[in-house]
Amino acid sequence: MDRRNFIRSTSVIAGAVVVAESSVLAGFRSPAEQTWFDRPMRWAQLTLVENDPGRFDPDFWLSFFKRIHADGTTLSAGGVVAYYPTDVPLHHRSDWLGNSDPFGYLVEGCRKMNMSIIARTDPHAVRQNVLDAHPDWIAVTANGEKRRHWANRDLWVTCALGPYNFEFMTKVHQEIMDRYQPDGIFSNRWAGHGICYCEHCTRNFKEYSGFDLPRSVNRFDPVWQKYDEWNTFRLKELWILWDNVIRKGNSTSRFIPNGFPDKVVTGQLSDIVFTDHQARSGVIPPWSNGKGAKELRASIGMKPLGGIFSVGVEEQYRWKDSVQTEAEIRIWVAEGTANGMRPWFTKFSGVLYDKRWLDIVDQIYQLHYRNERYLRNTAPMARVGMVFSEQNRNYGKEAWQQKNGDHALGMYHALIEDRMPFEMVNDRLLDLEHLKLFKLLILPNIAALSAGQCDQLRKFVESGGSILATFETSLYDENGQRRSEFGLADLFGVSFDQNVEGPMQNSYLRLKEDSETNQFHPVLKGLEDAYRIINTIHQVKVVPKLSFPEPVTLIPTYPDLPMEDVYPRVPETDIRELYLRDVGKGRIAYFPGDIDRTFWQIMSADHGKLLRNTIRWALQEEPIVEVKGPGIVDVTVWRQSNSMTVHLVNLTNPMMMKGPFREFIPVDQQVSINIPEGTKVQQVQLLASGQKADFRINAGKIFLHVPQIQDHEIIGIDL
Repeated sequence: MDRRNFIRSTSVIAGAVVVAESSVLAGFRSPAEQTWFDRPMRWAQLTLVENDPGRFDPDFWLSFFKRIHADGTTLSAGGVVAYYPTDVPLHHRSDWLGNSDPFGYLVEGCRKMNMSIIARTDPHAVRQNVLDAHPDWIAVTANGEKRRHWANRDLWVTCALGPYNFEFMTKVHQEIMDRYQPDGIFSNRWAGHGICYCEHCTRNFKEYSGFDLPRSVNRFDPVWQKYDEWNTFRLKELWILWDNVIRKGNSTSRFIPNGFPDKVVTGQLSDIVFTDHQARSGVIPPWSNGKGAKELRASIGMKPLGGIFSVGVEEQYRWKDSVQTEAEIRIWVAEGTANGMRPWFTKFSGVLYDKRWLDIVDQIYQLHYRNERYLRNTAPMARVGMVFSEQNRNYGKEAWQQKNGDHALGMYHALIEDRMPFEMVNDRLLDLEHLKLFKLLILPNIAALSAGQCDQLRKFVESGGSILATFETSLYDENGQRRSEFGLADLFGVSFDQNVEGPMQNSYLRLKEDSETNQFHPVLKGLEDAYRIINTIHQVKVVPKLSFPEPVTLIPTYPDLPMEDVYPRVPETDIRELYLRDVGKGRIAYFPGDIDRTFWQIMSADHGKLLRNTIRWALQEEPIVEVKGPGIVDVTVWRQSNSMTVHLVNLTNPMMMKGPFREFIPVDQQVSINIPEGTKVQQVQLLASGQKADFRINAGKIFLHVPQIQDHEIIGIDL
């Protein structure tokens, strides 16, 4: 097989063909089929530091694991430091190890509690003696120097793609499996830290591509693109190698990488996945944790997904022995749980310097344990899917294409503000089987789409689906080359006019009622008294090929100084800024402007309202859940074998966009839930608060009041 095509191919692992599952239900197993990676619902990770042996109390941690009903654990084993008496040459034993075996002791204790056990290794750094014995194992910088560790100058950074990982760490993993038989091995920082120019990488990349290694990271450079492909290919080889070794030691065991550059391949090769998005830093909303969960689930299906969360602060200055506020820990975990992740706390060092987090995790896990059967999800029930792209990496050379990720952030936030249940959709999995649960697909500037992907989207519309798209969606092919015409021009009903305008200073959107009916279009609900609202910052110039309504048109840029000159030179145009049409049983909405990105950057309430109205118009059906009340509430809906749940995560907080939360601002909500066809409601419970639900059923809907949501309420409905 051509090595360049291998990365996109079906892979063989231990004699079994592993292919991408073709449904959002992929990976779900009935109780009778469940294995060690299905069973655990609450994970505990203890990451030891070198001087922990002899200083920390392993029995305390075993007791804590039991207390919180943790049924899966990840324990430090080897790599940078061995926490067991290793016999692999150059595998550094902790200087404090003596005759002890803290890893083995913890494994034995966890096994007595019937916990799933994962050994943690970290292969990214070594000591001077390793460099002296095998200088070719060390990463090399672009100027030819061996790479010292950025945080600890006594250590050297290893090459992830050479013999250190492929040979030495393979022996380490084999030894761990032979001695302790863990259920899996999880490797942290296994994938390298930038381009390595060692002799192995230089030779191997040359053989693969015919090129010399790129001298810098430039995602538009063809050599860099080839390097990115090779790097993924090489990591996949390493994954399969380690997985084979681990399965030989125990046929049910698995290798679990901490992150992989390709989510679709992750879905193909993994039986269990963990997200290492441990906490907030900088200006990040709490829903970022849920967004990461949605993106992975869109790629791996319903395979078990663990959400690693740190009890400490995750800022750039790396205060690893710190403790977050209770409210911040709770809201982060709530977002993960509501979006299908199984909580996995991680603690650095076995020695406790601050005990405040223990009771917080205990409370979170006790609630999770009590309601476990309502958290074993079989499928999401959302009808809206928001597409995200892993192939947009070759797009974005132009000035108006910068901060391309803001399109998705703005659209995601608009959906959160609308309390709309939704899922993410991987742009490489657009076949009808993957899309069958959705009525509406949202494409927030999914610029790079192949002809095949465009055909898949047409088939989705032909089957009755709707599409909302923005800005340059489909204007580029999968390689980032601009087309002369939108790939989806026939759906949009417009033609590309060979130009992108912006930044458009002091430009506006004119909001109009229909001249014949004197009625406002549904997309303008709540904006009827606004003659005009601010425009987007950039817009694609297009020419309509069909007849369209005119609810939103352009008022072009005009001077903003001197103040006496601030008036529109062209008060009215017929240039539409929103193209709306019905196509069969579906609907199409296309914004030529970057309204989603502008919304994220400016946070105009009018833009949010226009987006939400357009989403609901395009959806063309009632959402499965309606939530009304003050504040900002993230809403997710799940089905289990004999129940369904509605998660309400209360994001109402002055620290929503910049953590940490100090406290919760409780909110009350009125909720209506569509009862799934063919089912009968047996009972409705408020699982988090433990309150009795005061509900009524009318016309196929459940109506209830949910009082005083602190961080997270779960409506459990037995069917």
